[in-house]
Amino acid sequence: MPHVLLVDDHELVRRGLQLVLAEGLPGATFAVAASGREALDALADGGGRDVGRVASGSPDAAVRAPFDLVVLDINLPGMSGIEVLDALRRRLPKLPVLIVSAYPEEEFALRCLRLGAVGYLSKDTAADELVIAARKALAGGKYVSAAIAERLAGALAGEQIGGSPHESLSNRELEVLRLVATGKSQRAIAEALHLSEKTIATYRARLAEKLGASTNVELTRYALHHGLVD
Repeated sequence: MPHVLLVDDHELVRRGLQLVLAEGLPGATFAVAASGREALDALADGGGRDVGRVASGSPDAAVRAPFDLVVLDINLPGMSGIEVLDALRRRLPKLPVLIVSAYPEEEFALRCLRLGAVGYLSKDTAADELVIAARKALAGGKYVSAAIAERLAGALAGEQIGGSPHESLSNRELEVLRLVATGKSQRAIAEALHLSEKTIATYRARLAEKLGASTNVELTRYALHHGLVD
């Protein structure tokens, strides 16, 4: 029976995901994490420790990893889902990770797929589509929408996909942009990402160059316009 780790900072969302997947994946067991750090801790060294007591069919049974699937949000406290995904690709490259996020598919799906996610779904997705995606992931496949499949086909054909300036940003540059857009100071961003203020200033300069936005107000406006922050 599959073991599934649900990573989202909202309890109601975690419960909703579990209810949908429990119905669509009979016998599945679940564990939860409310942050990226909790998720990585749960999966450390193959995840060989008890990480939750929300097993389907037996509320007192602890779930033990290794997990068969991770369902991951992008907007997490401290460490973003993109950073978690990047870390998982390096630590556990064969573990399927399915992204379920409120952020627009056209802005984040390709980036997450390039990082190794097996699928990307919006939180507006119908419940049956989530189950289909989870089943495909557990079977070793990938789930992409028709729109993303078309963009991927274009990439394979040598066509240039995307076009928005932020698609050229590195994962770290994107994270700095999102933090700037939430109103955090340079010092606060440095602390959140465990980097020096000088390094953040360098990233900030790269953002200005790549996006043509020289002030924090302009960067914030850009991020909001493209749905990169709530």
